[in-house]
Amino acid sequence: MIKTNAMRILDQNNISYTTHEYPHGKEAVDGVQVADLLHEPYEMVYKTLVTQANTKEFFVFMIPVDKELDLKKCAKVANVKSIEMIHVKDITKITGYVRGGCSPLAMKKSFKTFVYEECVLYDSIIFSGGKIGIQIEMSPMELIDLLKIECVDCIKA
Repeated sequence: MIKTNAMRILDQNNISYTTHEYPHGKEAVDGVQVADLLHEPYEMVYKTLVTQANTKEFFVFMIPVDKELDLKKCAKVANVKSIEMIHVKDITKITGYVRGGCSPLAMKKSFKTFVYEECVLYDSIIFSGGKIGIQIEMSPMELIDLLKIECVDCIKA
């Protein structure tokens, strides 16, 4: 397997992780399909979503693949007036990643990142390894410590 920049960051920080590969075409598959292909429960597989606030700042949110962001809650935890999802066409320009391969690790720039608070209930969570078809599984606590992530309630009830 080719090392991605996300894996290199974990290696540089001596953080243990496991990689998972899933079959794919050239197009991204949604997170629920990824969880199904990996035979993992939805609550352990996270998607990485990039948003932009009314202040023009970008914020990253990690949530389980079967959940939906609550943009009002997101704005509140980010301490801004409003937040909206970025356009898919802008994801590469902003993060350096393509849709379906966006990892919270090794983006072009560091953005304030939030994760759904229930991630800490699990020994490990799974998220994009920075390339379509590759997922990283690791301790949520180590990811939180590494990226200074805030645990929040950011999903629709």
